[in-house]
Order: sequence, then C-alpha cells, then structure tokens
Amino acid sequence: MAKMLIFGMGYAAGHLATRLDARGWEVAGTTQDGRSGSIAFGDEAAVIGALRSATHILSSVPPVNGCDPVLDRYGQALGVAPATWVGYLSSTGVYGDTGGAWVDESAPIKGRRPDRNAADAAWSALRGDVRLFRLPGIYGPGRSILDRINEGRAHRIDLPGQVFSRVHVDDIAGGVIASFRGPAGIYNLADDEPCHQNRLVEWGCAMLDAPLPPLLPLDEAGLSPAARAFYSENRRVANGKAKRLLGWAPRYPTFREGLASLV
Repeated sequence: MAKMLIFGMGYAAGHLATRLDARGWEVAGTTQDGRSGSIAFGDEAAVIGALRSATHILSSVPPVNGCDPVLDRYGQALGVAPATWVGYLSSTGVYGDTGGAWVDESAPIKGRRPDRNAADAAWSALRGDVRLFRLPGIYGPGRSILDRINEGRAHRIDLPGQVFSRVHVDDIAGGVIASFRGPAGIYNLADDEPCHQNRLVEWGCAMLDAPLPPLLPLDEAGLSPAARAFYSENRRVANGKAKRLLGWAPRYPTFREGLASLV
C-alpha cells in the first residue's frame, strides 16, 4: 500500500490528503498538537516511525523564525528515509518582483524573505528524488475572493499594471499526484492567466450581484502589512514545465472557471 506522510496538514495538504484517501492511500500527517488523529510534530518517536514506513513524504510547513522547522528537526532522518518520493510546497515568492515579466523555474532566487529562499534551496538539495512545487496565491473553497466580498474585506487597489498569478487548491493536489510518475525537479503550479487582483474583485462582485468596493490608492486602503507586501511584487508565473514533464493541466485554467466552481 502507498503511504504518504505529510508534515503540516494545512489547507493545500488537507485537500491532497482527501484525494489520496479516496484512492486508497494510507495518509498520516503532523500537526503541532496531534489533534484529530494526527501525529504531534514534537513526538520524535512517532514521526521517525512514520518516516521509516512512508513511501511518499511531503512537507507543507513554511519557514518559521528564520528556519525550516521540518529540516531543522528531521532533516537527517529525511535524508536517509526509504521513501521513493519526497515533495515540498514552496512559494513563487522566491522569484521576487519581476516588474510583471514572466518567470519560469530557471529564474534566479531573489525573493524578499531570506528564510523562504533558504528553505526552497535546502529542500531542493536534500536528496535526488525531491519534487519542489512553487505556488502562487492559493484559493479554493472557503478561501477565495468570493468569501472576502461576502465578508466586506475585498479591496480594489489603484495600481495599474500590477499582475499576480494564482492556483486553485485542487490543481495543487493534481500537480502533486501527477508528479508521482514524473521526474524529480522544481515545478511551478499556477493557472494559465495571471491578471490584476481587481479583475477578480470585479468578476466576483458580478457573480454575487454585490457592489464594487471603491478604487483606492494603496496607502489609503488600510491593508495589513502582509497584504501590502502582496502588492510589493509583480510577476507572471509560467507553468509550462509541469505541463510538459508531468502531464499536468489545471482543471481551473483561469480564475473564471475556478470561481464558478465555488458558487
């Protein structure tokens, strides 16, 4: 039986676990406190035991306080684990700001977060069978512009030329599953149509018959530091490598199909 061990049962990893469970896989995952039948991240005996029996291992845990907690605690065991497939969910943020230009997996790493850049590099170099997935903005059920519109948290920002890539959470799971039979390496998983965030807001408001939020300058929008940082980078993420080498194709190639599936 195929056995997947997932470090960090978060939003994207949880969707993958559901897909694998439906295929008859045995899936184990870690959380901080071992809730709901998961393995507590700090329970070293249980984690090492799971590492030794897993055929596939995935980490979705981001860097914390300047280091990758999974590699920091279990890196040595991961390096010698008998699994035949190892994966890491990274971020297209490692590319940094490209002024709206397209980036593929050969682009230099120059993101604004050194810890994220370092984790990306460390996982890629961990062992020869690593599949590293660089992800843009993730959306899906319960986490989309439609939810923000309904909650009155959507913004339209007056930044002409600002472009973002995004990916539906189901397409992340699809990309990971496709890589089980594909070569190791780095893959961007993004949809086919990068666009300004305002287009999503406008499309979502039309779908929900909701009023458009006002168009505001960035400094007047009252955004959190994290949201402001989101607008500090401008890039288009190319997904051709995953299509060519993994046979992956997004089920939701643009935000239009993705949002329609959530209504």
